[in-house]
Amino acid sequence: MALQLKASFAASGGCYGSRPLRKALRAKGMEIGVYKIRRLMRAHGLRSAWKRKFVHTTDSNHDLPIAENVLNRQFEPEAVNKAWVADITYIRTRSGWLYLAVVLDLFSRKIVGWSMAPNMPAELVCSAMQLAVAQRQPPPGLIAHSDRGSQYASASYRALLTRNNMQQSMSRKGNCWDNSVMERFFLSLKMERVWRRDYANHAEAIRDITEYIVGFYNNERLHSKLGYLPPTVYERQWRLNHLSRCPELVDHYTQTPDTKKGAMGALLLIQPPSNLWRGSLLPLGREATPKPGTEGIQIERIR
Repeated sequence: MALQLKASFAASGGCYGSRPLRKALRAKGMEIGVYKIRRLMRAHGLRSAWKRKFVHTTDSNHDLPIAENVLNRQFEPEAVNKAWVADITYIRTRSGWLYLAVVLDLFSRKIVGWSMAPNMPAELVCSAMQLAVAQRQPPPGLIAHSDRGSQYASASYRALLTRNNMQQSMSRKGNCWDNSVMERFFLSLKMERVWRRDYANHAEAIRDITEYIVGFYNNERLHSKLGYLPPTVYERQWRLNHLSRCPELVDHYTQTPDTKKGAMGALLLIQPPSNLWRGSLLPLGREATPKPGTEGIQIERIR
C-alpha cells in the first residue's frame, strides 16, 4: 500500500493531498481511508505542494469600453462551450518575465486556449482566444468573461469576440472574485509547478508550462469539483451521456476525419523568429509516438 501511495504521489508531481490520493488509489482498486493515507504520508515524508499568497494584477486604468458583468459569477454552466473565462498571469524566469494568457471552459474547468510572450500586448490574449475557438468551434452566444484589463478591452479583442458571435463579460472593478475560477487555476499552476522550478529562460518555461497544461492538468489531474475526474475525462463522460439521450447527434461527434483515421499527435516545439507562443492542434502521421495526454498539440510562435 505504501508503495502504491508513493507512486501515486510521485505521478501527481507531489501535488496531491490525502483526498485526491484516496481517489487515485481507489481507481487502482485499493480501498483506504483518508486518515490512514495521512499517517502514511507523514511516515514517508510526503508533503503536498505548499501555498504562497497569490497576487492579482490587472491594468484597468484606461478609457477603453467596459462590458457588463454578464457572467455574474454563474460558474457552473449546463454544458461545454457555454461560458469561458480568460486572464493573464506572469511567470518568473532568469531571463525576465514571461506572460501567460489562458482561456478556461467553466463546465469542465478544461484549459482550451493559451498563449505566452515576454510582454502583454493585446495580441497575447487574442492568440489564446483564437486557439480556443479553433479547438472548440463554440456555438453563437458563448459568454467570454475576463477582468477589465486593457488587453481585453482592446479593439482587436472585442472584434475577435464579435466575429465569433460571443458575448463579452467583464468583472466588476477591483473584484477578483468575479473571475475566481481562473484565479484558482493560476494558483494551482504556480503552486504545483512554477514555484517548484527555476526557469533559466523563456523557452524552458514554455515547455514546462505547456506540459503541465496538456500532459497533467487537462488529462490527469483529479478535480474535486468534477467528482475527482480530469477535465478531458469529465467532458468525455458528459458527451457519452449526452449522446445516449440524443442518438441523432452520434454522427456529429463520431464521424470527424481525425476519428475515422485514428489520427494522433505529439508535443512539439518549433521556433521561427518571433516572441509570441501559443498551443495549437496538429494531427501527425502514424510514425509519431506521442506522450500520453499530448495528442494533437503543438506549440508555435505567432509572427
